[in-house]
Amino acid sequence: MATPPKHREALVRAAADLFRRQGYAATGLNEILKSSGAPKGSLYHYFPGGKEQIGAEVVRVGGLLVADTLTELADSQPDAGSLLREYARLLVGWVSESEFHEGSPITTVLLELAPDSESVTTAGQVVYRQWSSLLSDSLIGSGVARTRAERLAVLAVSALEGSLVRARVEQSGQPILDSLGEVADLFDRAIATADAP
Repeated sequence: MATPPKHREALVRAAADLFRRQGYAATGLNEILKSSGAPKGSLYHYFPGGKEQIGAEVVRVGGLLVADTLTELADSQPDAGSLLREYARLLVGWVSESEFHEGSPITTVLLELAPDSESVTTAGQVVYRQWSSLLSDSLIGSGVARTRAERLAVLAVSALEGSLVRARVEQSGQPILDSLGEVADLFDRAIATADAP
């Protein structure tokens, strides 16, 4: 009889939480199993590549969660600057609620495994391209030239990831608001310049 798919999702959620809180290397497979409530056989059924395969899946799923949020914001906000400011506010609420124990859903795994793990590195590249693309598409939709939009999007994603680390260290959401606020101001100026005759 096949293992119910719910165990796969539970394993990924548990691993993501543990990796964020204590790091990839410090997390054992038994901890992931215990936290997920999944039977041992389900881990090897869904992740025959072991912990590294779980790490790549955590990056993929975490990346999709962020992409989904950015997509929703892009649909509800008037421009890329507003999108980024609203996302910063959401992030501050999330990290503050966790008392600054939570951070990016992908950073810890990427820092510990890239570039040595090809699967994790590839997953990270896909995620960063996806996030950047969502932001650059929003800028391009406001008339910003493609090359400029793409460079600004890379800056935004870099500021996002860095500000989450600093927020944890300082136990304050201010680095997120400051960093993403400055990038949002750059977005606004790029849009205003694009609109100028």
